[in-house]
Amino acid sequence: MVLAYSGGLDTSVIIPWLIENYDVEVIAFAADIGQGKIETDPLKKKAVMTGASKCYVLDLKKEFLEEYAWPVLKAGARYEGQYLLGTSMARPLIAKHQVLIAEKEGAFAVSHGATGKGNDQVRFELTYMAMNPRLKIIAPWKDPKWKIRSREDAIEYAEARNIPLTVSKKKIYSEDGNLWHLSHEGGSLEHPEQEHGWDMLRLTTPPEKAPNTPGYVEIEFAKGIPVGLDGKRLGAVELLEKLNELGGKHGCGLVDMVENRLVGMKSRGVYETPGGTLLYRAHEFLEQLTLDRDTLLYKLSIGQKYAQMVYDGLWFTPLRQSLDAFIDKTQEVVTGRVTLKLYKGNASLAKMDSPFSLYDPGLGGFSDVDTYNQQDATGFIKCLGLPMKMRALLLGKKSNVRI
Repeated sequence: MVLAYSGGLDTSVIIPWLIENYDVEVIAFAADIGQGKIETDPLKKKAVMTGASKCYVLDLKKEFLEEYAWPVLKAGARYEGQYLLGTSMARPLIAKHQVLIAEKEGAFAVSHGATGKGNDQVRFELTYMAMNPRLKIIAPWKDPKWKIRSREDAIEYAEARNIPLTVSKKKIYSEDGNLWHLSHEGGSLEHPEQEHGWDMLRLTTPPEKAPNTPGYVEIEFAKGIPVGLDGKRLGAVELLEKLNELGGKHGCGLVDMVENRLVGMKSRGVYETPGGTLLYRAHEFLEQLTLDRDTLLYKLSIGQKYAQMVYDGLWFTPLRQSLDAFIDKTQEVVTGRVTLKLYKGNASLAKMDSPFSLYDPGLGGFSDVDTYNQQDATGFIKCLGLPMKMRALLLGKKSNVRI
C-alpha cells in the first residue's frame, strides 16, 4: 500500500503500525510543496529506517501554486472570513499523486495519517474516491486495531521503536507547512481562555516586534494571476518565496482563530500566511478598481461557497470546476499593479493602476461633469424608494402596526 507520508509524528508511527497489523509492504510518498529542505531531504532515509520499502519525494511546488493556490486566490476564498486554506487546498494535490503512485506500483490500498476528528481525512478520502474508487482506503486512526489515542501515546509508541521525532511532550504543537502557509494546532492553543505566547511562529515576526519603518512592494497581476514583483517578472515559486520573506518580516498574515471543522466541532489554530496574505490584499484592491458593482458583489458570495468547498475536500467536483469558469471570466480584466505598504502586521494600499480601471477621477469626485447630471438622481431615488413609500403610507393608516 502507499502511505501519504510527511515524516511527522503520526505518519512516522503509522509505517511500523501498518506492517505490524497488516503484514504489508508500505511505500511512502511525500510531496514537496514548500516545507523546506530541512524537512524534505531526510524523508527517504527516515521512511526506510522505520520500515518502508521505498519513499517517493516529488517536487510539486509549481503545480501546487499554479493549479491550486492561484485558483483559490482568484476566487478570493476565505473560510469563515479568515483562513486562506493552505492545508485544505494542498490535500487534494497530495492525494492525487498518491493515487498515481499506487497505480504505478500496483498497490491495492492507500493510507493516510489524518485523525478521525479532523478535516484532512475527508479531503484525502474524497480525492481517493474521485481518482480511483477501486483502491482500498486504510485510515489507522479510525481502525479498531489502532490503540493510540493521543499525541502523547504516539510519542511513546515512536520512542519504544527508536523512531526519531521533531516533537516532544513539552513542545507538542501539530504543524502543517507548505509554500503557502504554516499552521499550528494543539498545545497551549487548546485553551482559548488563556493567552498564549508566539513561541510557535517560524515564518512571521510578531507585529509588535516588526520593523518601525514600513516596507513597500509592488505586485503585478495578469488576469488575476500574480506574475511580478517591483517591476520584475517572476515564476510562481520565486514570487511567493520573496513575498513570504517580506510579509513575514513585517508581521503580516498572522491569524489566530477558532474555526468550525467539517466534522462538527470547533478547533483553534494559528496560521502564518505572510505571502498569501499580501497577494489576497493586492488582488482584492485590484478587483475593486476593475470589476463592476454587480460582478464584484456576486463574486464575493461565490468566494464564500468556493472556500467552503475547498475546506470540505470537494476539489475534484463538477461544481468547483464550474465556479472556476465563472471566476476566470471575471479575471479577464484583473490586470495591473498594486503597491502595498507593510507596517507591523498591516498591508494597506499605497497605489494601484490598471489598463482596465473603471475609476474616473472626474465622475467619482465632487465636481460636475458632463457624463453625470446630479438632477437625475431625484427621479432615481423616487423610483427606488417607491415600494418603501407606499408601504409606509398604507401601514401608517393602521395605528396598531409598527413600520
